Amino acid sequence: MRVRRQTVSRGRDRKAEIIMPAPGRARFAPDDAPAVVVVGGGIAGLAAATLLAERGVRVTLHEKEESLGGRLAGRRTRLSDGSQVTMSRGFHAFFRQYYNLRGLLRRTDPGLDRLRPLPDYPLRHSGGLTDSFVHVPRTPPFSALGFAALSPTFGWRDLTAMDARAALPLLDVRVPEVYDRFDRMSATAFLDRVRFPEAAHHLAFEVFSRSFFADPRELSAAEMLLMFHIYFLGSAEGLLFDVPDEPFPQALWEPLGEYLQRLGADIRTGTPVRCVLPDAHGGVEVRTDHTVDGYDAAVLALDSGALREVVAASPGLGTPGWRDDIASVTTAPPFLVSRIWLDRPVRADRPGFLGTSGYDGLDNISVLNHYEGEAARWAAHNGGSVVELHAYALAGDADPLTVRNRLIASLHRVYPETEPARIVDLRDEWRSDCPFFPVGSYARRPTVLTPHPRVTLAGDAIRCDLPVALMERAATTGFLAAGALLANWGVRGQTLWTVPRSGRSPVMRFLGRWGDS
Repeated sequence: MRVRRQTVSRGRDRKAEIIMPAPGRARFAPDDAPAVVVVGGGIAGLAAATLLAERGVRVTLHEKEESLGGRLAGRRTRLSDGSQVTMSRGFHAFFRQYYNLRGLLRRTDPGLDRLRPLPDYPLRHSGGLTDSFVHVPRTPPFSALGFAALSPTFGWRDLTAMDARAALPLLDVRVPEVYDRFDRMSATAFLDRVRFPEAAHHLAFEVFSRSFFADPRELSAAEMLLMFHIYFLGSAEGLLFDVPDEPFPQALWEPLGEYLQRLGADIRTGTPVRCVLPDAHGGVEVRTDHTVDGYDAAVLALDSGALREVVAASPGLGTPGWRDDIASVTTAPPFLVSRIWLDRPVRADRPGFLGTSGYDGLDNISVLNHYEGEAARWAAHNGGSVVELHAYALAGDADPLTVRNRLIASLHRVYPETEPARIVDLRDEWRSDCPFFPVGSYARRPTVLTPHPRVTLAGDAIRCDLPVALMERAATTGFLAAGALLANWGVRGQTLWTVPRSGRSPVMRFLGRWGDS
């Protein structure tokens, strides 16, 4: 792939990089289209299936759950008051620099009208300090300097005590070099080396590290530095983000599923794939509980645990070393999402999202009826509110009910008006299926390409030598996985975008290298 900087249209960072696919014909002719199976119907699988189907491939998409969306899927449920609502894992920020994810969503929503902006990404510590990003400049390096100047967590004494030279590598984060330099160090160890003030640990960097559902003492510092690059010093998009204006299925995945079907894709929900076996003709044989089907190629777009299980059950797929690397992929600790329907409103000035720290394990609070249509309609009809509480990186033996009660008590501390409210109903999502990136794990992380030329991998657990993370990594690797197969057949893949892959200016790049010398 060729990477070049390009002046972009209004609405995208002018220093964003465009990544052109390998040249090739526009699409397959109907009489020579290969058959490809995509295993997994989350963001990565949907991106792969979309590109393949648009290029004329005969696509079969398998998803083990009954609906599309993967970890952003939703399910209908009936509350005790008789209301039908949608339950999901809740709040996810669709940041403006998620170029490839947003490109996927534009297939069915060209103007992204089903996303709506939230004005801030506020962070609050139990000690009373609160950070806001509303007035922080968006253009690096003024974004980081502005945050430090405006934040109550950075006093002048704190700033003078920091080791400025140790922090300079933040100015020139390069992928994959950042992993060579910092993957063997924890996020906490890097912060200690820089001598960041303790409050800043909680209110800024810890929020990023916990976005990976991980304890910052165990998370690779390289992943945290990458996040800082994506949101502060590599991109002028800043922390501006959008959220769907309706639940995930209605706003995002059902329209995309219908789009795929119009392109001829065969979507098989509720059909988990058990194994993928190489066949004698260079393709693969895919087995479910009820069928055995042959395909010319496969994209495995699975979460960490499911990928381990499928590969372990697929003898002959890949080399022994590759299979060992897949077996080493780990899953982050459990997390809890508790959604609560209350009989009285939360104050109208409460933000739609609030990151929290120091509140007995409560990581954030969302007031869904302040931005999501379904929740707003329920709240208006019942004179109540819909509140969601998240707790990440929990102990494996933690009791979900005990954790939930602790979160509700913390909610009452943060938003006191909720304490006298009656709980109409609630739903919990206790999960442990997100990828974990511990110290020193990058070298063994699987890549999009595999030893089998007709099998590729996609997902947010998959190594991608671009500055992307979380949902954007899932979408990007999905397009890359499909593009690698298409390139082998001489068909053009997807044009991709990314934030700059190094410091934004010569001065920043020089200082970054000097800090690492």
